[in-house]
Amino acid sequence: MAIDQPVRLKGAPGSPYTRKMLAYLRYRHIGYQFLIGNHATDLGLPEPKVELLPTFYLPDERGDLQAVVDSTPLIRRFEAEVDGRHALPDNPVLSFVNYLIEDYADEWLTKAMFHYRWYYEADIKMAGTILPLWRSIQMSDEQLQKMSAYIAERQISRLYVVGSNDITAPVIEDSYKRFLQIFDRLIQKQPFVLGRRPSSADFGVYAQLTQLAKFDPTPAALCMQVAPRVHAWTDLLDDQSGNAASADAWMSIDDVQATLAELLAEIGRVYVPALLANAAALRSGEAQMQTTIDGRAWQQPVFPYQGKCLQWINEEYQRLTTSDQQQVNHILAGTGCEALLMTDL
Repeated sequence: MAIDQPVRLKGAPGSPYTRKMLAYLRYRHIGYQFLIGNHATDLGLPEPKVELLPTFYLPDERGDLQAVVDSTPLIRRFEAEVDGRHALPDNPVLSFVNYLIEDYADEWLTKAMFHYRWYYEADIKMAGTILPLWRSIQMSDEQLQKMSAYIAERQISRLYVVGSNDITAPVIEDSYKRFLQIFDRLIQKQPFVLGRRPSSADFGVYAQLTQLAKFDPTPAALCMQVAPRVHAWTDLLDDQSGNAASADAWMSIDDVQATLAELLAEIGRVYVPALLANAAALRSGEAQMQTTIDGRAWQQPVFPYQGKCLQWINEEYQRLTTSDQQQVNHILAGTGCEALLMTDL
């Protein structure tokens, strides 16, 4: 069913995936109506099966309006149904690399976002105060105090879900600092992950940086100290509606290995072992996953959704021709990411 514009979505400024989709829509020149707070309820829009932000309201195959969530498949739907200025490369090898980096941003960098936001006192105070005001700017000071305490207690109690705890904190924080340095070097070579036009990988990275580099005090201060260029890049990615999006703006496949080697190695260093350990724990029916990441202990509850992420990465790989798979194998060789493609799912 064709997508009518403007599309409606419910979200919040403090939701990285909301920011991801808003920036994507702006780049694609897709008109939208952004609903904050109770606007969606007031309009009588359908409820999603799982309450996640952002929630889009799109027609199903019968034309009935449905609440749709999950940024990665949403982007693929928009790519298929709206012409022009695509954020997925036509080259299948480049498209696979894009998928892998986007998944890392969505599923690993977000650990840093949640960790910093609800682990340190200054960040807890910032988020606890501002998040409820984004939902209802006119609430009284008394209401704000109660809501701040409620949100903070609820989110802190859920930190374990994303793997943030006293054991994993050093791994998460060191990985974030390395990422800042790696990404700083990357955008000195080219303005976007895959060349001179943004891809969905850029929007995935940008999503987490809207919070890590721009909102939460502790990681934002680290960003300014370690990589102020990344802070500035986040602002630039916010609205790329003026990017020419020319066909020759994608990087050459011949340059991928050298240009993205550091970033892919970081993914292989931290995200790949987490995915593989999670998959093994799911297969064994265990409630907890325990492994070693970056030479240090890691433990957290198993995460069924990330089990699907590993499966989807492999499905993307299996869709490639033999020749394209060989090119991907060459690009990933020695990064640690190649282990993703050898998993018995």
